[in-house]
Amino acid sequence: MEVDRLDGRNPNQLRPLACSRNVLHRAHGSARWSQGDTIVLAAVYGPKAGTRKGENPEKASIEVIWKPKTGQMECEMILKRTLQSICLLSIHPNTTTSVIVQVVGDDGALLPCAINASCAALVDAGIPLKHLAVAISCALAENGSVILDPTLVEEQKMLAIAHLAFPNPPLSVIPKSSASDEVQPIEHGIITSVTHGAMSVRDYFNCLERGRAASAKVSEFLRRSFQLQVSEDSSKAI
Repeated sequence: MEVDRLDGRNPNQLRPLACSRNVLHRAHGSARWSQGDTIVLAAVYGPKAGTRKGENPEKASIEVIWKPKTGQMECEMILKRTLQSICLLSIHPNTTTSVIVQVVGDDGALLPCAINASCAALVDAGIPLKHLAVAISCALAENGSVILDPTLVEEQKMLAIAHLAFPNPPLSVIPKSSASDEVQPIEHGIITSVTHGAMSVRDYFNCLERGRAASAKVSEFLRRSFQLQVSEDSSKAI
């Protein structure tokens, strides 16, 4: 039995995606990511010399600042760990790269939206990456059905929600000249998994399977978005 969605989408249908890079001229890299009415602006500054207290000076450090701060400490910590796991921290040791996330609109699936925005901003800043993180939200309804990319109203009605981020080979998304030669393609795996509410192991793996399939759609959108940006930059240079 499927859930009737207020916006008419089917269970596997994502909201319209939009991504713009280089939107903040004073930042070293920036991106605006939207999924429906959920909108996040991410800005990257650095790498700057020195690491924060308690960080390993033999590696690069990632700092995440989430705005507005109120009630979002968990998201800030999860985003930092996600970005640390995808960045090549050995290339610029004893430096700090700051990622500032500004929530413009929250209509559900906020954490995946922030992950996608931050990854696009890191690419825009030229930060070396092992791979990209492609994030998606899955929600479990009372009747056991799973929907993708829930709105805020849908999230409030669900039994449980899983925010998932999957690794994506940069060569499948970023133009070859922008990708690191050290990176090896990744076909499987998961970078981040955050659940709220209670779900069975079977339901979780169902979310994982559905989320991984949906991440391919997000990856394809990223590829088209990045290629369009490269084409526009090339035309401006002529």
